[in-house]
Amino acid sequence: MIDLQKSGQGLEGYGMLHAQLESLLADERDFIANAAQFSAFLFNQLEDLNWAGFYLNRNEELVLGPFQGKAACIRIALGKGVCGTAAATRETQLVEDVHAFPGHIACDAASASEVVVPIVHEGRLIGVLDLDSPVAARFDTEDAAGLEALCARIAPALAG
Repeated sequence: MIDLQKSGQGLEGYGMLHAQLESLLADERDFIANAAQFSAFLFNQLEDLNWAGFYLNRNEELVLGPFQGKAACIRIALGKGVCGTAAATRETQLVEDVHAFPGHIACDAASASEVVVPIVHEGRLIGVLDLDSPVAARFDTEDAAGLEALCARIAPALAG
């Protein structure tokens, strides 16, 4: 498991994750297979996560996709909660304390911090990647940048 925060690997560590992830998804074009691999990979490679997965854009509503962790909310309106805000704004949401986020949707009471990255391919919102942690302020700007880079490089494989 890679602890990018404590090891000081930062974006360099995400580069290593990218190389490993690319080999996992090599030549596979099925969205569900790629999203399942991606969420399982991140859940097992990054420390202090209690949820990692996707919400998919289905008719301008986010619907639960492949994930690792406890059961989660199934549908989220665009603009609602951290995931819906990331989808509506198409901007990464980095939340140090989810309890202070206006309109936060508490799917797992153990979650304390969250990062949500919108996944866009050829101008189309595919969905969002959502990572939750039971540790407050678990994610920082290096995590956000690293995850954005992973999502940008992987978006074509997720778009199918």
